[in-house]
Amino acid sequence: MDGIPIYGLYGEQDSSTDWLHWESIQSRSRPHGYRIAPHRHEQFFQVLVLTRGSGAVTLDGIDHGLAPSMVVVVPAQTVHGFTFSEDVEGTVLTLMQQDIRTADLQVPPAMVVTQQTRRLCAAAKNLVDEARHAGSGHDAAMRALLTLLVIEIHRSRRGEEDGVMPDPGFGMAQRFRDLVEERFRETRRISDYAGALGVSPTHLNRICRRVAGTTALGLIERRIGLEARRMLAFSSLSIKQIGSELGYEDPAYFTRFVTRMLGAPPSAFRR
Repeated sequence: MDGIPIYGLYGEQDSSTDWLHWESIQSRSRPHGYRIAPHRHEQFFQVLVLTRGSGAVTLDGIDHGLAPSMVVVVPAQTVHGFTFSEDVEGTVLTLMQQDIRTADLQVPPAMVVTQQTRRLCAAAKNLVDEARHAGSGHDAAMRALLTLLVIEIHRSRRGEEDGVMPDPGFGMAQRFRDLVEERFRETRRISDYAGALGVSPTHLNRICRRVAGTTALGLIERRIGLEARRMLAFSSLSIKQIGSELGYEDPAYFTRFVTRMLGAPPSAFRR
């Protein structure tokens, strides 16, 4: 285990919840002195909409300031922590990340949306309103509104006001990312992933370059680098142990990898 706390909802080791949970930022943060220590969720995807007050969020060791009208997107497994002013207002939505994948949507990355959030905020509000006031066709409405929320997150990420025409390779790229999430500790061989997806390594690389702007190996190394960042920042494991858990039995090779991905050797990054 890497020593990073994993919660259902913050402070709850075992949480039973419907597939959509919502609450105010004030009610969630006040009992903790307006400070939520770094932690991560195993299966939850969260969207935080700040409407008043200020604060800061740490996403996988990177700090971001928060102000009204900002939106924070936190996918499952992202190490995140918050501090808020006492006058904070806003809403936290918690979804099952699997529901996004089941709807054949690309899971957005961890990010802070700082511009063009009017439609995104409206999509979040409409989803909560439908959950509160279930009527006929409720299940279909919930899934439609979830789809709209995820689309608006992607639009905000790209700075788009109008419709998004998704690349036809997005579905394959998302399946590859899901597979990387499962296997990045076990293998970095592109042929292993391509075989599991039923495509050639050349085709997989072509899709990754078009959709993500890098090769399949580049995406695998990004994921390993992200986990190395998390473990160096938040766990008490030795650098050798971290390297071993990530598939690098040679400490020197792991040091070179971390230096290339994070811009500093493991010991310097940890300091």
